[in-house]
Amino acid sequence: MIEIYTDGAYNPVLGQGGWGAVIVESGQKRVSSGMVKKTTSNRMEITAALEGILHTPQGAEVVVYTDSQYLFGCMAKGWQRRANRDLWEQLDEVVSPRRVRWEWIDRNTRNPFHKEAHTLATNLATEGESLEPGLSEKGYQKAAVAGELTHIDASGRPRMVDVTDKPDTHREAVAKGRVRMKASTFSLLKKGPMPKGDVLTVAQLAGIMAAKQTPNLIPLCHPVPIGDIKVEYSLDEENSAVEITTTVKGLGKTGVEMEAFTATAIAALTIYDMCKAVDRGIQIENIRLIRKSGGKSGIIKLE
Repeated sequence: MIEIYTDGAYNPVLGQGGWGAVIVESGQKRVSSGMVKKTTSNRMEITAALEGILHTPQGAEVVVYTDSQYLFGCMAKGWQRRANRDLWEQLDEVVSPRRVRWEWIDRNTRNPFHKEAHTLATNLATEGESLEPGLSEKGYQKAAVAGELTHIDASGRPRMVDVTDKPDTHREAVAKGRVRMKASTFSLLKKGPMPKGDVLTVAQLAGIMAAKQTPNLIPLCHPVPIGDIKVEYSLDEENSAVEITTTVKGLGKTGVEMEAFTATAIAALTIYDMCKAVDRGIQIENIRLIRKSGGKSGIIKLE
């Protein structure tokens, strides 16, 4: 059984909120917290629960303690959710693969874990901007940038980052890319098999296989257990382009963004390879990370 004590706070003077989550498992405590601009107290309460649950493995039995009647009512009593639908969708998504029970706790309780969550949230809501320089305008936490390259040791030699003592958490990453071509090539691709076969099906399989080979291609990338890989396409008629979206999920000690990047890149290269006989001007563009979640960083949303 994993216990999560959550709290959210909002300071209208500074126009910022804070959230805190204390995760207790087998006598061990972990803490997660963050500050958000242009938010509300209710959004902070939801975010605290969302971030806390993200720090637990899929299939886990979890009890979430909250002093928010709003959060408790919506999750345990079926209250209507008229606002904050984006956060409710994310919360439902992380709750689904776990056995989560919701418990209301009085905000004046003497429980030390809940008091700690409250202190984290309140302090972050009332402190100045200097505490969290890495916040985006939308309020999502950006990835922390280390003061040094973590894959280089003190002697300047390459190394793998030691993740031995990190907890396994549910990880997810979404990457996108784009393959632009002539209108005539795009028309052929839509109609069906090219000279080398069914382009999108082959590229989809290539992307899935590539994700599983990522640690064999990138020297210092950790092998990560992958639970699910989706390589999906949308066709941009106006620009004669194929938009690739890759979603990778796993349970491990480090993220799966490199797997998502690799799958997207190889799917794009496969489209190029299969269409180059009729179009030498195909361009692969804008491969980037859209979203990742899990670990200390919580949810990082870039688009």
